[in-house]
Amino acid sequence: MKPNILLIHVDQHRYDCLGFLGNPDVKTPHIDELAASSVVYQNSYCSYPVCTPSRYSLISGTYSHQHLGWTNHSTMVPSLDTFPKALRADGYRTKAVGKMHFTPTYLDVGFSEMVLAEQNGPGRFDDDFHRYLLAKGLVDEIDLMDQEREFRDEAPPEYWQTFGAVESKLSEENHSTTWIADQAVETLQSWTEQGSCLMVGFIKPHHPFDPPEPWSAMYDPDALTLLDGWTESCLARDQAKSEGYFPNSQLSEAALRRVMAHYYATISQIDHHVGRLVSILKEKGIYDNTMIIFTSDHGDYMGYHHMILKGNYMYEPLARVPLIIKYPESFRAGTDDRLVSNVDVAPTILQQARCSSGRYMCGFDLADEQWGREYVVAEDSFGAEYMVRSRRYKLLVGRDEKDCLLFDLDTDPYELENRYSDPELQGVVREMRDQLAAWMLFETPTPAHLDEEASTIERPNVLGWDPERRHATQERVRRIYDGKE
Repeated sequence: MKPNILLIHVDQHRYDCLGFLGNPDVKTPHIDELAASSVVYQNSYCSYPVCTPSRYSLISGTYSHQHLGWTNHSTMVPSLDTFPKALRADGYRTKAVGKMHFTPTYLDVGFSEMVLAEQNGPGRFDDDFHRYLLAKGLVDEIDLMDQEREFRDEAPPEYWQTFGAVESKLSEENHSTTWIADQAVETLQSWTEQGSCLMVGFIKPHHPFDPPEPWSAMYDPDALTLLDGWTESCLARDQAKSEGYFPNSQLSEAALRRVMAHYYATISQIDHHVGRLVSILKEKGIYDNTMIIFTSDHGDYMGYHHMILKGNYMYEPLARVPLIIKYPESFRAGTDDRLVSNVDVAPTILQQARCSSGRYMCGFDLADEQWGREYVVAEDSFGAEYMVRSRRYKLLVGRDEKDCLLFDLDTDPYELENRYSDPELQGVVREMRDQLAAWMLFETPTPAHLDEEASTIERPNVLGWDPERRHATQERVRRIYDGKE
């Protein structure tokens, strides 16, 4: 019996903001319960710390220099295999609900049905969720001013003073998290014993931090514990790289606590709906034969080095993401500390579904305990920046020597001391640079793109795509060559 597959994908979720991982404040009882019967991958990293590139990597098992989706407004190479395409070809019913962040909005990556709730860019003017809001005479005002430049330029002082931590003006019923969950619930209620795949993409906990009532009042900012890596001021190198989507230098502890309270509220709201989804699977008697994956596209600094959101160096809270996999039929449970990447998700799904992996998929089957990585690699900034992470060291490589950083994570877990020029660690730097070169040149080749039906010029001598004519021409060439004509 082939398993059903439920992929729950959240956005901008810092890896340690879950109860079962030891966070003392955030309440995630349903995800915690799921994790107890799953494998928790403790060292899981995104391949690119930006939404769309990371999502293309997740579904295709390839890196950005292979799928060419370098930005949030980009299109993946269409000839690449994806896990939804492979599942659909094998007879699976494939569907996506929520945030996908593709261009075009309903890009066919293998989902036969897509019911979408987008956030950034033209998707929000195409999708089902915003059509739903408009039909009710509503707009998601806080999200609109956070995401669209013309509205952000008009944002009131409260938005800037709170760093986007403002209670949603939408009711809980009309909030994106609930709307997405309701679409997922409706889909799961139609599932049978096997052969279905659903990807659920939640917009949250991505900024703006705008939970609806009653979630907005769930956490007391003053009672929260600041997350590891908070510093009293910004580091000079971080400031030189980027001031931030909000001015990081103006982030006070009080403002951060408010952001954290709203951020946690959006996570707890998602957790509530994860509980709904799991309950349906159990009620229908198909929980055991369902593979459930919970992960994120990238993290959030959330106070690390006095920053929030993303857009700076690939520090741990940005590059590291939660990854929980409940294998079908209680395959196994526990923790796994291998270095893994989100490119591993697609081949892992396909192996469980007993489908072949795509030709260029670079990831590993995470259920296979025999393999292991010495290094995990991530890209950023159109390939101008790279992260090479071993168990002990992290190398960040930029085009300029001043942007190259090396951290000994055993002695410096919060990545404060750059030891890139330390004479004692030049051997480590060379080894990690060599590993990066081998990864780029040999382990992750750029695929050849083929499109026989690509657009051609329109002239009388241009015959166009016609396989039958081409075959007939080939046959006549053979006859003349053989002296039969």
